[in-house]
Amino acid sequence: MTPAVRFYPFAVSAGVFILDRITKQVIRDRVSFWDNHSVIPGFFSIVHTENPGAAFGLFAESTSEWRTFFLIALAIAVMMLIATLLVQPWRGGLSATHLLRTGLALVLGGATGNVYDRVLRGAVTDFLEFHFGAYQFPTFNIADSAITVGAALLLLDMWLGRHRHKETHVSQTD
Repeated sequence: MTPAVRFYPFAVSAGVFILDRITKQVIRDRVSFWDNHSVIPGFFSIVHTENPGAAFGLFAESTSEWRTFFLIALAIAVMMLIATLLVQPWRGGLSATHLLRTGLALVLGGATGNVYDRVLRGAVTDFLEFHFGAYQFPTFNIADSAITVGAALLLLDMWLGRHRHKETHVSQTD
């Protein structure tokens, strides 16, 4: 694996982290807490909330003193696993596809952005709010978006890999 290919996921992760830091700082500096700026009326708004829970407000209502510690520890463990996967050469029949490495990079960058907030501030700044009719999707941020897109790419890679495996198996038996 060339150095450029090995470096690529870490550049993507750094880009996600930087974009996340910039957008959160702009929101904290320019949008009052719980203020609502309608961008597309009835569909999309910019708000300023501080989420002490996990992505999309999970565990935000928990009063446990261990919540923040648990969320930080879990995220750091996931980040270490992903970084190890990205650094290790792929052996044993595993192939590192571009889709897989991009998905892992997005999850790593998003997790890093949210852990940074959680460690320094005890909560994560969320600001993107979508409405679908009467339903309001939980407020989220760039890091949450990167984690979600990254997870979707990982699932897509697994699905495509399954089809690649079937095609290889069929062609070997012919």
